[in-house]
Amino acid sequence: MNSNLQDFSHKRYNILTGEWVLVSPHRAKRPWQGQNEEISNKKRPTYDENCYLCAGNTRINGEVNPKYEDVFIFTNDFAALQKDSPDFSVEDGLLMAQSEKGICKVICFSPDHSKSLADMTPSEIQKVVFAWQNQYKELGDNDLINYVQIFENKGAVMGCSNPHPHGQIWSQSSLPNEVVKKNTQQLNYYNKKKSSLLGDYLAQELEKNERIIFQNDSFVVLVPFWAIWPFETMIVPKKHQNNILEMNNDDTYLYAEAISTITKAYDKLFNTSFPYSSGIHQAPTNGKNNDHWHWHMSFYPPLLRSATVKKFMVGYEMFGTPQRDITAEQAVKTLKTLI
Repeated sequence: MNSNLQDFSHKRYNILTGEWVLVSPHRAKRPWQGQNEEISNKKRPTYDENCYLCAGNTRINGEVNPKYEDVFIFTNDFAALQKDSPDFSVEDGLLMAQSEKGICKVICFSPDHSKSLADMTPSEIQKVVFAWQNQYKELGDNDLINYVQIFENKGAVMGCSNPHPHGQIWSQSSLPNEVVKKNTQQLNYYNKKKSSLLGDYLAQELEKNERIIFQNDSFVVLVPFWAIWPFETMIVPKKHQNNILEMNNDDTYLYAEAISTITKAYDKLFNTSFPYSSGIHQAPTNGKNNDHWHWHMSFYPPLLRSATVKKFMVGYEMFGTPQRDITAEQAVKTLKTLI
């Protein structure tokens, strides 16, 4: 590793999006007199009668949740996308709009209100993985749907409206902006090199072993060279797989183990239930040849130097380029001690 990357401001290239991130390692020790987040480590009850996601409770639309024992999935009561939205388009000079159809689901990871993925065993998380696979296939088989986005927002600081362990699945007729970028980058590389962009990147990371946090027989957890968020990580399958349906049973368990490992490490980092947004990027369900895709899961946590200080994407980062202080390599050293 070039020592200049640890001492001086520089840019790093994100091969998956084609964009750059500014790295400023010399700023890591700057004093902080800004906003401090209120982080609660208060133990939650295993059941909350006022929680609309707990088993047996009534949701806002009047439907009663079943007495589920592991994973529970339902159509989002306040969906951002509508499957019955009429077909229309607007072209008025420079003003353009198009209709967008979709189906949104909520997935409860556990009936235990007090848990998060970090508190669940790999076997329990594996059931969540099975549910993700089933939803990817079920929604993707719908002619209306061309992309299935699986994600989780954890923690109030990430805008999560309910602390019950859950995630969401938004499926839609077009490809989201971030997916378009990654699709383009991976396709261009595949057409030029006849190999997987992310697969070749992973091989280089395994050889250098400078940003790897954890690995098992099927997956690697690493901090991407181009990471934007302070303790951003990515889970990448060692096999070339286009989507999560290509995992066999052993893979799903080892994937669950990787999720368990990194989420537990996050909670240990600042001795708090660590907030983050996580999501899976994988091949579209548009019926095209998507062999260029190598699926992966990313975690974007906002906490910077303590449980109460978070990174803000404002100012230069909104109008110029994303920026980080601690380097990816420094983040790896910290996280590896917590595994």
